[in-house]
Amino acid sequence: MDKFSFLNAAHSGFISQLYDQYLINPDATEPSWRSFFQGYDFANEKYSLTEEDETTSFEVPDSVRKEFKVLDLINGYRTRGHLFTKTNPVRTRRQYTPTLDIENFGLSENDLDTVFDAGGIIGSGKNTLRNIIKHLQTIYCDSIGVEYMYIRNPEEIKWFQKKLNRNSNHPDYSVESKKYILKKLNQAVTFESFLQTKYVGQKRFSLEGGETLIPAISSVIRNAAELYDADEFVLGMAHRGRLNTLTNIFRKPIRDVFSEFEGKDFEDLGIDGDVKYHLGLTTYKTLKNNKKLKMNLVPNPSHLETVGPVAEGIARAKIDKMYNGDNSKLLPIIVHGDAAIAGQGLVYEVTQMSKLKGYTTGGTIHIVINNQIGFTTNYLDARSSTYCTDVAKVTLSPVLHVNADDVEAVVHAIEMALDFRMKFKRDIFIDLCGYRKYGHNEGDEPRFTQPKLYKAIAKHSNPRDIYAQKLIEEGVIDAAYLNKTITDFKNLLEEEYLLSKGVKTSKVSEFMQETWSDFTRRKADAMLISEDTSYPKNKLEEIAKVVSTVPEGVKFLRKAERILRDRNKMVFETNKIDWGMAETLAYGSLMQEGFDVRISGQDVERGTFSHRHAILRDEISEERINLLNTLPSTKGQMDIYNSLLSEYGVLGFDYGYAMANPNTLTIWEAQFGDFSNGAQIIFDQYLSAAESKWKLQNGIVILLPHGYEGQGSEHSSARMERYLQLCALENMIVADCTTPANFFHLLRRQMKRDYRKPLIVFTPKSLLRHPLVVSSLNDFENKKFEEVIDDTISPENVKKLVFCTGKFYYDLLAERTLLERNDVALVRIEQLFPLHLEKLQQVIDKYPNVEKYVWAQEEPENMGAWSYMLQRFRLVYLEVASQPFYSVPAAGSSARFKRRHQRIIDNVFEKTN
Repeated sequence: MDKFSFLNAAHSGFISQLYDQYLINPDATEPSWRSFFQGYDFANEKYSLTEEDETTSFEVPDSVRKEFKVLDLINGYRTRGHLFTKTNPVRTRRQYTPTLDIENFGLSENDLDTVFDAGGIIGSGKNTLRNIIKHLQTIYCDSIGVEYMYIRNPEEIKWFQKKLNRNSNHPDYSVESKKYILKKLNQAVTFESFLQTKYVGQKRFSLEGGETLIPAISSVIRNAAELYDADEFVLGMAHRGRLNTLTNIFRKPIRDVFSEFEGKDFEDLGIDGDVKYHLGLTTYKTLKNNKKLKMNLVPNPSHLETVGPVAEGIARAKIDKMYNGDNSKLLPIIVHGDAAIAGQGLVYEVTQMSKLKGYTTGGTIHIVINNQIGFTTNYLDARSSTYCTDVAKVTLSPVLHVNADDVEAVVHAIEMALDFRMKFKRDIFIDLCGYRKYGHNEGDEPRFTQPKLYKAIAKHSNPRDIYAQKLIEEGVIDAAYLNKTITDFKNLLEEEYLLSKGVKTSKVSEFMQETWSDFTRRKADAMLISEDTSYPKNKLEEIAKVVSTVPEGVKFLRKAERILRDRNKMVFETNKIDWGMAETLAYGSLMQEGFDVRISGQDVERGTFSHRHAILRDEISEERINLLNTLPSTKGQMDIYNSLLSEYGVLGFDYGYAMANPNTLTIWEAQFGDFSNGAQIIFDQYLSAAESKWKLQNGIVILLPHGYEGQGSEHSSARMERYLQLCALENMIVADCTTPANFFHLLRRQMKRDYRKPLIVFTPKSLLRHPLVVSSLNDFENKKFEEVIDDTISPENVKKLVFCTGKFYYDLLAERTLLERNDVALVRIEQLFPLHLEKLQQVIDKYPNVEKYVWAQEEPENMGAWSYMLQRFRLVYLEVASQPFYSVPAAGSSARFKRRHQRIIDNVFEKTN
């Protein structure tokens, strides 16, 4: 009996469907058929079966063999059809091999009129090969190229195939819809041409060549609200097309935009503002069904892609706190540039975050405004990958490549993207392939570097004119309708332009103003006012009891149980509370008062130095248990997440989270302080500057482990000089605490105030277990945060007053104790910015016999806080005791480090060897 004899009886259509399912999900195929299909080229082979002296030969029927070749052809279009599309409006596409020619699949022209059952799997039914190919080209090789066959979820692949087959990947819009699309496209085109006429040569980062973005975003907003009942969306985008988006999507008053072009000063003298194409806006739109949709366009700096993680963090905060975790209620959209999405590593970080528990937002629609050029760099020099969107493959996210000249295809693609996101809660990318009509910023001459391309662009019609001509030919509109549409919007722009002349100043509209309605922007003097951060002893003991007790029915590791016993002992026996326990008490107390806590960063659940242990695991089930969330009287919740190995992306995300949720203590902790270097753009462009640029408050807390312990040049210094250099006016707070209680009060103060400022804390490493770094319960119950901690020795004996901060205090204290010196006072500056000069002056006045004032630091003289103190501490003449100038933070040799370190200490106490 021949092993393939069943093919004689099997219907070829049935085999076609079965093989198609096998290609998508081999494991779900019946074993005997799977075994058969695994011989991928079996149809071309001849099999023989020999039994004793009798030989039987059998050849696969030619009809079945050809069916499989057609199936291979169909699969070729599915997997590689996107390489042969009509998606480039101004360039000839690169040539790829092998092509989709039928000869490459073992077929010939003689087969074109043969009827094949395989047509059924693409929606064309039993059909000739000629018609099957035509249908495939319509689906996969027209204005939309679809990449999806690399997805590993069979359900998603089948969803795409069903979606594409339903309408051959071409929309069938009603007359009303077509007119609406034309209206939005006209607004986009006319707005840009108006600006080009009125403000020649001014930077605006025109959308020309990609104007179909506007009807696309308008459509996705409307569909998300009307079809999926979404209530809000968060849009992050760089500057190209932002003015158009603000005007035609967010309905920012046009006269305000024109006024900004005039360069008028801002009405609020307390802010410096920003250029017009960086500003954000929160607004509302009422749809036809009277549904009110909230729309947020996040302010952004010129550092491309930086806004992406910030927008994701805002979205996650809103999903968590406003929508009770329902991510169908809010849609994040990120708009990229082609050069940026390919060239900026941050995109990869955000992509990797997209499915992680602590950072997912239920899927983001990514739209690339593909100009096919960077500033002046051609795409062939801007990436190694085939597409700028190939980063999507990191998470196996589908990509739709669309011709930006075909507005209906663009709208159709984004509607498909929305459907995918809402069903599968995953990212999806749209590559909007167009061009850039002018130079990078309208003042450049692009023909210097791309003369051939810009000759083609100069002759190219804009997307509105292309679409209008199509609608006229279809009989949807006539020339009179088109002219009226253009004229009406031009007249509106002209009217607003004239009105803008009477506007005397520009204004920065506050972003997410409702979220911040209970908070007041405060100046520097308010930052020095004490806040009551005390907490009752009985409630602290209640927290301590919970976080030091193994829950019933749970088995922790023996070492974890010992940690809990130590917690219990320090509160209820010794009354010596260490850093980790003080931190835990701060979180617990805030949670009891109704605040939430979110912490993220690398290894924060346990803590890099094994001091936090916020999450413990059941030894048997490995269930994650956060004891603070079991507090019986708590009103808040604590979420703590070990992050991916990212600083830039995660800090941006958490900054966005804190922006959208000021009543959550949001903390990002660097594994070591110098890890923050990888996120420096977030510090420079957001934390230190956002309030002055965009009126944005933010209460994020940054924990940067800092301290010289002889561990080498890396991870010794958090480079505090960099943060202190950024400090000005009232932009943020910088602290370096030396006691657990002061850290406790600092964290509580962050939430108890009626305003928010970013807080940077240089946290300890060796001090986490230092025997002197302990506080009593009385310090938590009866004290407040101390910006300055004075010495306790007799003031009359003091000849040298030494100011210092952080861990170095304990090194100096140990030396003074060893030397039994009472003529050197050690004053700790716990809050470096803003300096509490009044308290410092009181300390100085307390010591009448001082001959020398010294700033002592363990860092080299060109690092640490010395340069800052030299500029800001002008109460007395300060000398410095530090290492000399070095190019690295610390020596790699522990022996050399000790010598250098001791030399500073000897300098403070004027010891000579």
